[in-house]
Amino acid sequence: MPQRRLPSLRSPLSDPEVEALTQLANGNALHQQREADRNARMASALTLFHPAASTTETQLSGLKILMISDVYFPRVNGVSTSIGSFRGALERLGHSVTLICPDYPVGQVDEPGVLRIHSRQVPGDPEDRMMRYRDLIALAPQLADQDFDLIHVHTPFTAHYAGVALGRRLGLPVVATYHTLFEEYVHHYIRWLPRRWLQLAARRLSVHQCQQLDALVAPSQAMQKALIRYGVTTPSTVIPTGLSLESFCHPQGAQDDSDFRSHYDLPQEARLLLYVGRAAFEKNIDFLIDMLPKVLAEHPTTRLIITGEGPAHDSLVRRAQEIGVAESVLFLGYLDRNGPLQAAYRAADVFVFASRTETQGLVLLEAMALGTPVVSTAAMGTLDVLKEGEGCLIAEDNHDDFAAKVNRLLSDNTLRQQLAARGQAYAASWHEDAKSAELISLYQKLAVERLVNARK
Repeated sequence: MPQRRLPSLRSPLSDPEVEALTQLANGNALHQQREADRNARMASALTLFHPAASTTETQLSGLKILMISDVYFPRVNGVSTSIGSFRGALERLGHSVTLICPDYPVGQVDEPGVLRIHSRQVPGDPEDRMMRYRDLIALAPQLADQDFDLIHVHTPFTAHYAGVALGRRLGLPVVATYHTLFEEYVHHYIRWLPRRWLQLAARRLSVHQCQQLDALVAPSQAMQKALIRYGVTTPSTVIPTGLSLESFCHPQGAQDDSDFRSHYDLPQEARLLLYVGRAAFEKNIDFLIDMLPKVLAEHPTTRLIITGEGPAHDSLVRRAQEIGVAESVLFLGYLDRNGPLQAAYRAADVFVFASRTETQGLVLLEAMALGTPVVSTAAMGTLDVLKEGEGCLIAEDNHDDFAAKVNRLLSDNTLRQQLAARGQAYAASWHEDAKSAELISLYQKLAVERLVNARK
């Protein structure tokens, strides 16, 4: 039987064969380098949880985090602010953050590390945008090449389902921050269904989504307790959003009180009450408007300044007209967070807040950091933020008590100055770097658990 002739080892390879082998070699080398880098990071992390493995405690450095959110700047709300705060602090602490979020037709600013996805308007809500699930999933090959350590989801819509799916495809742990207590506000937007039914549906959806995750972050103890009460068993950690103290100070040359008043044609003798946040039904802004006549009875020059925009704006304007205080209420819309917003805080005599659904209430800390005393009800997340006398007076959830505390502050300059000084000291303890360090500890734990599970 004739023997099969083997090809000569000296025979030259064709150009396509050389190119294919080169690509294969490069690919293998790249893969090996990535694996080596990952193993090095993970090995250092193991010492964090198994000190016996090394005499030197080593932190897991250079984490690569993929964040996904259905909302981000220029859309201004608490979620956008939280993401921006943590992104900046995490990167200062030596970690890498890539954010996937919607594109916006107006006001968008390109940022390094932010991947904008084509989006469409949400029906009935001109402010929000909706990403397409398929567009997010199509990014999987591109994301796999970037060798992320984990995924952090910030909203429960397209971002949640895409984040969970990408986590499974890429073999990454998925953590989510539960920013919103939906049962407390969904009835404002779906008025044709019974409120009780909507609350139960919101709870069931929350449980379903939370159970799909590897870990949860709650911005307040109240939020964590609510999820546990629902029946959520996914491990959760309370990590509030920190405050960018550097952004909430009074730099040299910044707009001062008189500049703000003159810009909006406000009398110098007027007493200013300030609300900052979305003009949304769940924020309970109508409570502040309804309370205002009791303040005007003692301080007739008072103005209530409402910043922010949202679906409740027209309703709030009508309410001010109905009770006869329209001339004392000023709607300013969104104020730029790099100067105009700080000027509003500093110009105000008192910051007022009455939201019953807040999962934290970062604006309370912003006001305190700029020396503006606060009068607020304490409910949900604001319970973690507010401490009587530490920059604030806590009011009962009724117009009489709230107005009485506002009037007390407007009448007592000494008390107002004392609360301003104590509030600035208190706000300093909420620096965003400290809160981000807590988040990094959670990330490290998830990364190590991933490594351990991979080795089993």
